Amino acid sequence: MEYKELKIKEDFIKLDSALKFASLVPTGGIAKMVILEGLVKVNGEVCFQRGKKLFKGDKAEYDGEGFIIL
Repeated sequence: MEYKELKIKEDFIKLDSALKFASLVPTGGIAKMVILEGLVKVNGEVCFQRGKKLFKGDKAEYDGEGFIIL
C-alpha cells in the first residue's frame, strides 16, 4: 500500500481529525463512525479509539487508502 504523507506542525494529531485532514472521510462524524465500526487500522492493528493520538511515524489505513504522519 502506498501511504500519503500527512505533515503536522503539532506533536500529535487525533485519529478522527487525521482521517478528515487526509481527505479519507468528508466529516468528523463519519470519521467517528468508521473508527467505532472497526474499519480503521493504526500501525497494522484495528483501532476503536477516535481520540487516539498519532505521532510522527504512525501509519493509518481506511478503505484501501493510508497515510503516514510526518
